[in-house]
Amino acid sequence: METVMAFVIGIFFSIGTYLILTKSLLRIILGTSIIGHGALLLLLTMGGLKQGGAPLLGAEAAPYADPLPQALILTAIVINFGTTAFFLVLAYRAYQEFKSDDMKKLRGPEHE
Repeated sequence: METVMAFVIGIFFSIGTYLILTKSLLRIILGTSIIGHGALLLLLTMGGLKQGGAPLLGAEAAPYADPLPQALILTAIVINFGTTAFFLVLAYRAYQEFKSDDMKKLRGPEHE
């Protein structure tokens, strides 16, 4: 299962990197969001199942899921959503102002 997740994580990172390197501002925002999702999957995969007894009194030793990676992922999802929404608002405002989402046109004159 870990090899499949590693493959999916690699696909997410490669797609996100490709989108970040394009000229369109919207694709750059989508690329950062996809890389964020890849990082969440990486954190979830690295958390894995713990071997041994759960930290409960009187319980038998069975594999259990560590709640710390899940809490970190939930927090990271909220942060990723907030930054993506902020980037989209900035891109919308830049499109309203300059009538383009091309990064070369948004750069401005070369002498500045």
